[in-house]
Amino acid sequence: QVQLVESGGGLVQAGGSLRLSCAASGSRFSLNRMGWYRQAPGKQRELVATVTSGGSTNYADSVKGRFTISRDNAKNTVYLQMNSLKPEDTGVYYCNGYNGRNYWGQGTQVTVSS
Repeated sequence: QVQLVESGGGLVQAGGSLRLSCAASGSRFSLNRMGWYRQAPGKQRELVATVTSGGSTNYADSVKGRFTISRDNAKNTVYLQMNSLKPEDTGVYYCNGYNGRNYWGQGTQVTVSS
């Protein structure tokens, strides 16, 4: 059973930065795709960014140019560097791993104050 453990959330002022990390365990092979989704209060969960094991990335339009996703395949870890944070980035950020089926972390809160 794959387990994903996130870290790095917190409270930051608008314009600040945070770095999220997600470590995967329990899988004999690298997850094909890892990524981050977020859910704001009263809204549906939405894609933030994904990265494949080959390094191909995909970003939501709202975070392009501000967020950078990366992964360390040897450590089965994915990172999300978030710069120029805005209040609308506030939400619970969930790590996702895909290897034929989806796996989710427990979520980490990111709060951006104005």
